[in-house]
Amino acid sequence: MTARMALPMIEKIEAQHIIKQFNSTFALECSLSIQKGLLYAIIGPNGSGKSTLLKIISLNDSPGSGTVNYYNGEATLPDPFNNMSLRRKTILVPARAAIFNETVHGNISYGLKLRKVEKKEIRDRVIEALELVGLAEKEYERADHLSSGEAQRLALARALALGPEALFLDEPTASLDPDNAGIIEDIIDKRVKNQGKITVMVTHNFNQARALADVVIFMYKGKIIEMSESASFFKEPSTELAKKFVHGEIY
Repeated sequence: MTARMALPMIEKIEAQHIIKQFNSTFALECSLSIQKGLLYAIIGPNGSGKSTLLKIISLNDSPGSGTVNYYNGEATLPDPFNNMSLRRKTILVPARAAIFNETVHGNISYGLKLRKVEKKEIRDRVIEALELVGLAEKEYERADHLSSGEAQRLALARALALGPEALFLDEPTASLDPDNAGIIEDIIDKRVKNQGKITVMVTHNFNQARALADVVIFMYKGKIIEMSESASFFKEPSTELAKKFVHGEIY
């Protein structure tokens, strides 16, 4: 049995009464529900808790209090933070992903080997992932010789090769040149969203959120202020804070 078949499909994530205290003046305090099949974009001013929330719901950081539950249908998948089979199905791609001191091929195959995927399938997945991000010709080059944009594309390829059921992207195009940013946005639009899986992205880019997201989650000072369909949010936010953010009055 391959890693693709090891766990039932993740259909929903619920975070309930999450609190993460940082200092006396700032704490993350929120609840939300994420459904499969939609792309969620978390937006908001700098320091509003976007990346912290992403790390918690992706099981890469634990809250001070509250619960994060993963569901297959109505059944709760047990002990998510300590459930390694589950965590191997949830992948977080940070804004500046660490690239192993290896070849491009070695970077993508590493996680597959840990999951004991068969050699032929590893080869097939590596080729497919590299072709997807336009790096097939660099398969046996050193990863540390890549440009920053190519390295971020490699990080995305490495994540997608693992076949995640929940993919979390933290500022996937931050500080990238337009060409590399466009390639990544195109991959997200055509090959990531609408695949029937969980997809959540943090972005500071209005145009990116507007173009890619099905649902927008607007955060301010550690709280979720508004969560609505992308088209509705950008046309007419329902809260005053969101209106000020969209109109550039807070940032």
